[in-house]
Amino acid sequence: MKRTELVVSSLIVVALMICKFLLPKPLLFSPLVSTIVTILIGCAFLVIFILTVKGKPIERRIVFLVVGIALVFPFFMKVELPIRISPEVQQVYDKMSSLPAGSKVLAAFDYDPPSAPELQPMADAFMKYAFEHDFKVIMMGLWPQGPQQANQSVEAAWAYNPQWMPDSADEKVYGVDYVNLGFQSGNEFVILRMGESFKSMFPADLYYTAYDSVPLLKNIHNFSNIDWGVNFSAGKPGTVEWVQIAVDRHNLPMSAGNTAVQAPMAYPYLNAGQLIGLMGGMAGAAEFEKLTGHTGKAITFLLSQTYAHVAVILFILIGNVAFFLNKKEKK
Repeated sequence: MKRTELVVSSLIVVALMICKFLLPKPLLFSPLVSTIVTILIGCAFLVIFILTVKGKPIERRIVFLVVGIALVFPFFMKVELPIRISPEVQQVYDKMSSLPAGSKVLAAFDYDPPSAPELQPMADAFMKYAFEHDFKVIMMGLWPQGPQQANQSVEAAWAYNPQWMPDSADEKVYGVDYVNLGFQSGNEFVILRMGESFKSMFPADLYYTAYDSVPLLKNIHNFSNIDWGVNFSAGKPGTVEWVQIAVDRHNLPMSAGNTAVQAPMAYPYLNAGQLIGLMGGMAGAAEFEKLTGHTGKAITFLLSQTYAHVAVILFILIGNVAFFLNKKEKK
């Protein structure tokens, strides 16, 4: 493939991404077109395999382009990806669905934008469900960007139901239905002090409103006043610290959503009964979206991730075929 052809193909992929995420009405393929695109991608791999067998391996940049296409095109497909609900994600949903209206829920957003593709869909689905069922949500973050990610979840809930926006018919009132305490440095020390007094760590909320002036916080002194906690975590401080202090010392019922890399470290706490369920990575986010009925980016991203993984596996197989054929020819 000539350099010009590669540049043109790359620009087409970029243009499709713009159409998907920046246009008021995202571009989507019909199920028939989605099937045809999938078949064409499969045919491309068949051609690559045949060329490899004939001793004409493709260039590396073509490999990158094909993987890019396999990653991007699923964003435009209407393909129902079968999602099996794992027991640990089911536990999170069961606990959340058992809470009555008016329950006080503590949501800790302990991640930053690089981890948002995995964790933000979980947080968005949680916030939509919380607003639907009239939970009183207290948001905070042990990571500096956590409170901003929390606000993005509120905005996602507003986009889902504009009636929850300020000055709307079913407005969710800041300070009454939800509050953002902001970020506080100190890692585990913050959780430790919150076990005695939330106010000692957060004398004011994110917008500098005094703790005692926020109606939702007037009867919230420590973890004993919280009905359930959920932690969205990408590392330290995160789920491990919350379990060791808030759960073990103060008996806070808590669930967690972790990145795929961090989730294995949380499973011992899940198996020990210290965590009430666990959402792990993109797959966990997609399962949670399906359970809550709030389909979002996780299900779409999971399809894209699946196509990309299949593409990489096929290239690995083709590469091995090329290696052994070349070794045979040398002999």
